[in-house]
Amino acid sequence: MDPFITSLVVFVLAIFIGFELITKVPSTLHTPLMSGSNAISGITIVGAMLCSYSESLGSLAVILAVAAVVFATINVVGGYVVTNRMLQMFRKK
Repeated sequence: MDPFITSLVVFVLAIFIGFELITKVPSTLHTPLMSGSNAISGITIVGAMLCSYSESLGSLAVILAVAAVVFATINVVGGYVVTNRMLQMFRKK
């Protein structure tokens, strides 16, 4: 079987499973899950930075690694902003 087809099937299944899991999470658990996704995005940033400095990879891989760093950074910063706003709702005024 073609590796591209296998990867595409896994990607599509991950999208469906992720969507089903996210829609079933109660609102009280969104803040802890946001913190967990920030940690995962931090790992993505480190891995993408390591790939972007590799000279043995082609230029397309380096471009994709830089894009991964940018998007994961946006995810981390946005996650912390949303988490901070949600936690401010529970502070005394």
